[in-house]
Amino acid sequence: MRLGEYQKLIIVKKVEFGVYLAENSESGEKVLLPKAQVPENASIGDAIEVFLYRDSKDRMIATCARPKLTLGALAVLKVSQVGKIGAFLDWGLEKDLFLPYKEMNGKVHAGDDVLVTLYIDKSNRLCASMKHLYDLLSTDAPYEKGETVTGRVYEFGHDFGTFVAVDDCYSAMIPRSEDTSDLKVGDIIEARITAVKEDGKLDITRRANKENQMDADAEKVLRVIEEFAGILPFNDKASPETIMREMQMSKAAFKRAVGRLYKERKIEITEKSIRLL
Repeated sequence: MRLGEYQKLIIVKKVEFGVYLAENSESGEKVLLPKAQVPENASIGDAIEVFLYRDSKDRMIATCARPKLTLGALAVLKVSQVGKIGAFLDWGLEKDLFLPYKEMNGKVHAGDDVLVTLYIDKSNRLCASMKHLYDLLSTDAPYEKGETVTGRVYEFGHDFGTFVAVDDCYSAMIPRSEDTSDLKVGDIIEARITAVKEDGKLDITRRANKENQMDADAEKVLRVIEEFAGILPFNDKASPETIMREMQMSKAAFKRAVGRLYKERKIEITEKSIRLL
């Protein structure tokens, strides 16, 4: 008998409060299908497809209901409530699904929609996890470079970038060179595909195409210089870390914006600064 999965079991015994199911008539392991779930006119020996989980008393129980998530799959579930030990998610069954704090990628609140997978914990109970989703996402997205897509932020991998599930099922990433400090896990974003890798994973960006983005970046650089009273205390030779901290853009984008402003004679670049003209 497999927790968290659909399987066909045989009715081996009828009782007042339901029927007992087993893999075969000789099996010693049985599970209850409550009376309200038993199909009409069901008889001993009939095969029924059921889903197995644990009830509020931690007993294995069968249901004919179709939960929104099965073992090892992905689904977006709504947070019903948050307690002292974790959150509880509505997955379409009478008993909500437990999401432990240690399996969260960030804070969740009642009413949030979260992308999770289903696993069996050390106590042999079904639980949800917001982690380890990377390998579960599909790599056969029907999109091409340049198309705009919608995705859900599910993890921040600081050494790589920001991980996004496009359409809640396709693997995508915003590179670490792009500022995503305004985002949090669970945010829905629109992005443009910059590359479809050989393995099918998507590289995406929230930035506009290069020409339009350069206009926006140049305006941002001007605003920041004005905030520094007309003299930016570093130039385009500054470290990527300094530029990202002060400008929230990559060094390459900063250099392009500064180059445009210089050609338009709006700034002067000195050995250690950038000045407004």
